[in-house]
Parts: sequence; C-alpha cells; structure tokens
Amino acid sequence: MRIVRFGPEGAERYGLLDDAGIIRDASQVAGEDGGDFGGAVEALAAINPVDLPAVAAGVRIGCPIARVGKVVCVGLNYSDHAAETNMAVPAEPVLFMKANTSVCGPTDDIRIPADAKKVDWEVELGVVIGKRATRVSEADALDHVAGYTVVHDVSERGFQLEGTGQWLKGKSLDSFCPVGPWLVTHDDAGDPQDLAMYLDVNGQRMQDGSTRTMVFEVAFLVSYISRFMTLEPGDIISTGTPPGVGMGKQPPVYLQPGDRVELGIEGLGVQQQVVRLID
Repeated sequence: MRIVRFGPEGAERYGLLDDAGIIRDASQVAGEDGGDFGGAVEALAAINPVDLPAVAAGVRIGCPIARVGKVVCVGLNYSDHAAETNMAVPAEPVLFMKANTSVCGPTDDIRIPADAKKVDWEVELGVVIGKRATRVSEADALDHVAGYTVVHDVSERGFQLEGTGQWLKGKSLDSFCPVGPWLVTHDDAGDPQDLAMYLDVNGQRMQDGSTRTMVFEVAFLVSYISRFMTLEPGDIISTGTPPGVGMGKQPPVYLQPGDRVELGIEGLGVQQQVVRLID
C-alpha cells in the first residue's frame, strides 16, 4: 500500500496510489485531518484503491504523514560517508533531531535564508513508526514500523559544525526536511536493507548508494532509539546517507539559489526540489 497526502499546504488529505499511479481520494476513509495516524493506516489497509474516486493529475503532494511528531536522525550511518567527512565510524548510533517544522512536501522549494552559505544535500531512508515503541527488542522492532519513505535531510553545514557546532540548528530550518512522495507500508516495501538510492543536483549524479551499506540496520535503530525515548505513530527515523554529499567534495560544493535537486529510493518514489533564496 502506498499512502499519500495531497492538496494545498496545510489542507492536505489522505489518498492511496493505485497500481496505475493514479492518486485516489481516501479522506472519507482515513479522516480529513488525519490526526490519528495509526488509525488512518489501519482504515486504509482495509480498502481497495480502485474503489475510491480519482484525484486530478498535477495535484500538489505533501508529506505522507499528517502530523509528524518527532524526526529522529542517525548520523554517520554509512561507513563510506563517515570517511568522506573525515569522521570515525561510530561504535553506536549518533542521534540528533530535526524540528518537525522543517517537514515539507517532496516537491516543495528548499528555502534558504541569505546567511545560509553551506546548504548540503543528503538522501535518506525514512522509517515511519506505526505503533508505540518503548524499549522494544530488535526482534520485535519491525512490528512497530508502518512503512518507509524518502527523506531529504537538507543541512546547513556552517550552522551545524561551526561556532557552537549544534547539529540541530543546521538541520531544522523550514523546508529542510522534504518527505515523500508516498509512504510504502512495511509489507509492500521489500527488504529495507536492500534498496538503491540516489541524488542528482542539476542533472549530475552526486549520491549513488544502497541501504545495504548501513552500519546500523533499521531493526536495530528502532530498538536502540526506543531505549532513550518513546516512539509514537507518525514519528520518523531518518537513517543516514550514503557518500556523495557536498561537504565531502574537494573543494566542497553547496546548493545555490536556482539549483534543482532530484532524489529517490527504489520502490519509494522520487522527490524534486528547486532551491530558492528567501528574505
């Protein structure tokens, strides 16, 4: 099952993507406000998308989760990415957060303020929690996962690493967490540890990797993170990025106004964004 949210920003409704790639309006089934994410997923699983009305082509796609609670991120989770950033592969997961106000749709603009000079790209597998998880075992961890999505972990490296060096402030600007285009439920996504992923900037391939090279796999991450915080339905775990980020280039390369970014993960869809300068 592929779950989408469609419509104007702030007024999105739930839909399902059918096998022909047509969005079907499921708001009458899942509830228009989508406040109960776990309940919405259960309700959507009980229906056939072709029984729902089709949505007009070209509609805006938003984040597939109505109300994201937390975005928990894992740093340096690909050994070759750690190497390109001159950082050691960690002995256990490095955790940080993105503010949920950074979440936006998969084709919304990346909006950068004038003082953001080192804006970088990172394609990541997003793990969406479907059932409350507190100190769950690794063996049971995937039972708490609703599905998977594409996350673009946009990062401002100056804010992240210079001055006081706080990752949170380099990761949390508005529009710095595009999510989607859809959420593929756990039963349809295949093996989360065997998904190809890529990212292009202005048509040039920058990242070309696979979730096979994760240091810490999805089940371990869900279990590990649930030791330190309760994970709620609608929370997202962003699981790290393969090599090819701008900071790792020689010399470093960062996003500029007007740049076009495309990224995708096998079976989970494609995102496209334009970088815009804001006041």
